[in-house]
Amino acid sequence: MCKKKLLTSALLAGMVALPTAEAEEPQDNRWYVAPFGTFIKSGGDRGAKDGWGGGMGFGKMLNDHFNVELRGFYQGFSGYNNAETGQTKGRWDLTGGSADLQYYFFRDTFSPYIVAGIGGMNTSVPGDSGASITGEGGVGFTYELHDNFLLRSDVRYRYNNNFNANLRPGTEEYHDMTVNVGFVIPFGEKPRAAVMPVKFEPEPAAPDCSTMDSDGDGVNDCMDKCPGTISGSKVDAQGCPVSIELRGVNFKFDSAELTDQAKMILDGVAEKLIAYPQEKEIEVQGHTSSEGGYNYNMRLSERRSQSVVDYLKTKGVTDSMHAKGYGPNQPVADNRTEAGRVQNRRVELIWMEN
Repeated sequence: MCKKKLLTSALLAGMVALPTAEAEEPQDNRWYVAPFGTFIKSGGDRGAKDGWGGGMGFGKMLNDHFNVELRGFYQGFSGYNNAETGQTKGRWDLTGGSADLQYYFFRDTFSPYIVAGIGGMNTSVPGDSGASITGEGGVGFTYELHDNFLLRSDVRYRYNNNFNANLRPGTEEYHDMTVNVGFVIPFGEKPRAAVMPVKFEPEPAAPDCSTMDSDGDGVNDCMDKCPGTISGSKVDAQGCPVSIELRGVNFKFDSAELTDQAKMILDGVAEKLIAYPQEKEIEVQGHTSSEGGYNYNMRLSERRSQSVVDYLKTKGVTDSMHAKGYGPNQPVADNRTEAGRVQNRRVELIWMEN
């Protein structure tokens, strides 16, 4: 298991980046050429047959939706007739160009669009010719076979006005339909979104708990089963409290009433006991010096230990606690000196074995 973790960490540490996502696709604004062939369905106003033609477009992709394109074309069909001249056989030859604006609904492998164009055209018939304006509108699509090769087709309505050229008696306006099929060849490389690398940083090494002692009880954090031990506690090998002398927890003279300083100290003790409750029962021991009568000191130590228990419970401590007075029976210093007697007047918390 350890070897597996070490191997995983090493791989992550040596890995600089992996492509996991792409940024937003950049706009394709390349130039292109677009050769095409045309089937022309001549309108009834011409009284002619259908025909064929072809041409070439040169354009630019402006953004995600628009192309502009200049087109040149030639189209021809038979069926020309003119009752005034007696010409009943002949051809229509249409040569012209237009400027187109194409709107793509979306850009993908299959991309539908609508188109509008305006241009000019020269119409030649037997013995005559005339210039005209044209307007076109239609729908179409492209299909991308390669970044630099797309199939394209559209169907257009074309309006043609010959401005009194009198190419055919009775009308100067013609309405045709064209079907164009061709392909688009963009110049240059298709823009691609830059690969967004995701950098992997090795996980920071976990701190060595064997070198840490968060609560300062002398037992490192790896071994400590009782974190947050009250400062100054004596602990067992697992860091759990055994006893603590509540230094500074004093009482008013000849009474069991806690001093203000004692209450401040017990407030801190209560916070620790509430944060880290123990299953073991706590004996709150009261001790006195040997001054005064024995029985009096026994009762006084009992009352003082009970005062500590009562105060801690009012602060929210839920550990099981009971008070016991030991009077002068367990001195820790010489009662013949004032310094020793001060040390003997004390309160201790003792964690009992279950």
